[in-house]
Amino acid sequence: MNKLLTTMFALAVACVTVSAQAQKVAGNAENGAKKVAMCVGCHGIIGYQASFPEVYKVPKIAGQSATYITAALTAYKGGDRKHPTMRAIADSLTEQDIADLSAYYSQLGLKEGDAPPASAAKAPSENVQALISRDKDNACTKCHGVNFNTPNDGTVPKLAGQNADFLFVALKAYKADTHPLTGRSNGVMGGVAKKYTNAELKDLSGYIASLPGEVKTVPESRIHRASGN
Repeated sequence: MNKLLTTMFALAVACVTVSAQAQKVAGNAENGAKKVAMCVGCHGIIGYQASFPEVYKVPKIAGQSATYITAALTAYKGGDRKHPTMRAIADSLTEQDIADLSAYYSQLGLKEGDAPPASAAKAPSENVQALISRDKDNACTKCHGVNFNTPNDGTVPKLAGQNADFLFVALKAYKADTHPLTGRSNGVMGGVAKKYTNAELKDLSGYIASLPGEVKTVPESRIHRASGN
């Protein structure tokens, strides 16, 4: 019995150790630049539009935090985000690939002095302000920052300056969290998004998109030059 318990304990420690090591995969931006072939066709073209589940501009990912990009790709890979194209791409990536791509895009296009002011550069209308602060315990700015560019956690995205139509589609996806093709499963975001009508989410998305931020789309040709191709 003691031998069995000892073996079980050793296995448990080994599992924890492997998990901890997996979480410490370090990204290399230079290596990431060599792995963007599947990314640039959409995210490397300014104004590129996806057509599923509806027509919208794909998200700007250059300048987004590495920890958020990693979290997003991991969510696609694990099925919490169900967009078929992104799931297929994420499934083909190793943890190291994800770490490298995240490191690459997090610094792509960023320049000293690009960071927007710490407070919101544009005051929202009374209607939008009411939407932002509707749920005082889970107000949008509590996680994403008062300027929507300084998240309180690395797994939370920078939103300021993001494409409005993408923000709208993403927020609706949290409302439809169980949809097999378009849903996004996240307890916090699902709980928040479901408190708003689609019209309200569209107003929120428009305001957030109008704010200055660090996320951007870097044209494909610049990505090729950065990767040495």
